[in-house]
This record gives sequence, structure tokens and C-alpha cells, in this order.
Amino acid sequence: MAPLLELEKVSASYGPVKALHGVSLTVDEGQIVAVLGANGAGKTTTLRAISHTVDRDGEIRFAGKRLARIGPDGMARLGIAHVPEGRGTFSELTVLENLRLGAYTRRGSAKADLDRVAAYFPWLAERRNQQAGTLSGGEQQMLALARAFMQRGRLLLLDEPSLGLAPLLVTEVFRIIKELNEVEGLTVLVVEQNAHIALQLAQTAYVLEVGRVALSGPSAELEQHESVRRSYLGY
Repeated sequence: MAPLLELEKVSASYGPVKALHGVSLTVDEGQIVAVLGANGAGKTTTLRAISHTVDRDGEIRFAGKRLARIGPDGMARLGIAHVPEGRGTFSELTVLENLRLGAYTRRGSAKADLDRVAAYFPWLAERRNQQAGTLSGGEQQMLALARAFMQRGRLLLLDEPSLGLAPLLVTEVFRIIKELNEVEGLTVLVVEQNAHIALQLAQTAYVLEVGRVALSGPSAELEQHESVRRSYLGY
């Protein structure tokens, strides 16, 4: 069976500055794959290359079909949800309005999906009329996740979900990601600087260095790799 997502020799640039140099990776359906690396390694650019919000070359295929030049709306219709770094909630809208925006590409009532989301994020129902910009950082991150889940997509792209969160909230966010994967079958490609929690979450991981894949393999094996332990796990 072909991978759900496949990048083959993908390069990306910001003007004259090249950020990715021939990155290749695969994500199988139902899998969680982590992309690790230091600041400037090309992690975020990898997700932007998939969503075509950066100039790129190379081949990107989703569900066996080549991803052409599509914007966020086209990605949502294909079944790809992207939660960018910084959460990307609509701060002037209410919690409920943010959630409904997650289902805008689908026809029919979103009530059943709102009920399903509330099962994973019970506090959202209580705060449904609260302005999103008044939520805490952790709550906004979970709202962004919930809105992406409302799309009922096949693939979730997550960019630094732990950024700026307290340790307890990081644990809760990743617990929910794992549960969505195991219960709902959601496929996840997560970019994360917290290598320890990412390797515990994912089945497969890629380590980027200066826009290139330096290491890849099963997460359990990378956890034992000497350079990963020294550079990213601190022991």
C-alpha cells in the first residue's frame, strides 16, 4: 500500500535563501511521524512545503496523487488539516465560531462533530461563547487542535504544539493527539523541538539538520542513537 503522504527530494526557498535540500519522507495511514531538529533545521519549512506556502521543488504526493499548487482551502478539501506554529486561532471569534470554521468545507450539520470534539475537550462546551483571544496559551492550542479535528480529515500537520506551554499542558496536548490517533485513526505529522515527548508519541521519526534528513527510522531506535541522545535528549 502506498504511503498516505510522500515527499521525494523536496527543496524549498525563501527568496534566494534555500531552506530545504532534497528532503524525502513518508507517512503511512494511521501513523504518527515526528520531525525533529534544532532551530533553523527546516522543520516548519517542511510543513509549509506540503501546504505550498513556500516556494518548493520536488514531488509531494497525498493518497497517491501529486499535490499541485493548492492553498489552505484546497488542502482542507483534500483532507489535510494544518495547525501552524503559534496556534492560528481567530482571536476575535468565539470558541464555537472557531470550531464551526473547522467544518466549513463540509456540508450538513456540524452538531455531531461538535459533540465528538466535546468528548475530547470537555471545557470547550463550557467556554463556547468566550472570545478565543481571551483563552490561555494552552487552551488556544487545544482549540486549534479541536478545530482541525472538526475537518474530519485524514492527515493532521502539527507545528510545534508544545511551544510556550507549561509541562502539564504539554503532556495533556500530546495525550489528546495520541488518543485521536488510536481511537479515530487520525494520521499525524508533527514537527517538535521536545524530542523526548515526540519520540514517545511517534512510531517513526526524521531528524533534520540544515535542511537535510540526517537520520530516520523507528522512534525506539532513534531514542538509542548516540547523536540523538547527545543533541536532543541531553544524556
